This record gives sequence, structure tokens and C-alpha cells, in this order.
Amino acid sequence: MGGAVAIEAMSSEALADALEHHMIDRLNQVSGAQSGERTQRPYRRGVGSVFVLGGSGDGVFAVNKLEPMPPRPTLLDFFKLRFAPANHVLQSATRALKTGMNEETILACLLHDVVLSLIKPDHGWWGAQLIEPYVSERVSWAIRYHQALRFYPDEAAGYEYPEMYNRIFGKDYVPAPHIKAAYTYARNHKWYMNARLITVNDLYAFDPNAKVSMDPFVDIIGRHFKQPKEGLGNDNSPVAHMWRTLASPDLPL
Repeated sequence: MGGAVAIEAMSSEALADALEHHMIDRLNQVSGAQSGERTQRPYRRGVGSVFVLGGSGDGVFAVNKLEPMPPRPTLLDFFKLRFAPANHVLQSATRALKTGMNEETILACLLHDVVLSLIKPDHGWWGAQLIEPYVSERVSWAIRYHQALRFYPDEAAGYEYPEMYNRIFGKDYVPAPHIKAAYTYARNHKWYMNARLITVNDLYAFDPNAKVSMDPFVDIIGRHFKQPKEGLGNDNSPVAHMWRTLASPDLPL
């Protein structure tokens, strides 16, 4: 993260995101993400993992050579070739499946953090936008607001405020105004529980020993994700450019 001085200069939201992304990176490393050839380069902290992957702690980062996408890429192709190993979201969706959540909630858990491959700041909003044309409004709404709900407990729903947040931010921490406004709006919305259940399943999804697979979710994706026949990135949707960027992140312009 750049040492104590850099940490002190970061906002509380940036610290929370940095912690979560660090945990996901560590999980991916344990799960066998290939390091590739190491090359030193400057980068912004908010860059997605297809642009900067891994890290040794000495400022040298490993950028993997990516396999080309098929001509008409599906969501499963992106999970295999761009989001992999995707252990965090697979663990989240697996927990939702095992605890009897409905299929839209399971899909939301599966997709809630995949946008981190593209960009990290405000990942709830970016993530909702990425998948909005292909899922129900309820699923994209839940993904958009899960980011704000992380900072607000709801014990009745099974979500306690994370103790690690107290250690990082202090017990008197108040979220940024846009986060508070998003929470207030979501808390009074008819779909509140859809977003809340992402946080319930998100909190416990960092087990390095968990064995996960895409297999239980293939049929759920088929029923609830509107795969364009042209392939993601080729369908002229308002977000096709985001999928093309994920497919070809090495293009210089």
C-alpha cells in the first residue's frame, strides 16, 4: 500500500477497498494464480487485476500473458480467461447456494466483484453497470448498493459490522457522504434485502482452503444471464466497450 505515510493519506473507503482487494489477491495466490514474467511498472491503485496482477512486496509486479478470447465470448469464457481463479466470488456464491438463497441472489453473489478485474474504486456502481443489460434490474441494483451496505450492520439479517473495520478506521468512523446517502436510499428500498444478502455472503468468503467450482452455477447463469448471441463486447450494448476492454487489456490505444 506504500507504507505508513501513504496509508495515512488514504481515505477510509480507499483503505476498506485496499484491504478487501489485498485479501482477494492473497486468496488468488494461494489458489494457484500464475505469476508470469515479472516486470516493474508504475500503476494506479485502482487499476483492475487484468492490468496489474499479484505483487512480491518489493515493488515488482507480475503481469500475466493472457489467452485470447473466443470470437463470441460468453460469461463463462470471461470467468475462465479473465476473472480466474475468481475464488472470492465463487466462495460467496457457493455460500449463498448452500444456505438456500434464491437463484438471483446466488447470481448476484457470483457477479458482485468481477468488475475488480477492470477497476476497483466504487466497484459496486461499476459492477452494476457492467452486467446491467444482461441481468434483471433486481440483480444489478443489489450489486450497486452492496458496496455501501458493507459499512452498516443489520444483525436481523445476519450481518454484523466487521471488527476489522473498527481496527482500521476506529470506532467513531463515519462513512463518506455518498456512501451514507446510498445506504439510506437502499435501506428504504423494496429490494434492500437483495443487496444485504450479498454482504451476508461476502463477509465470510475468504477461506484459502475452500474447494470451489463453476459447475453448480452454469445452469443458473443460463437461466438468469442474457448472453448476447454476438458475444459479450460485440453486441453494441451501452457497456460493450467495458467487456472489450476486459477481453483485450493490452491494446495501447
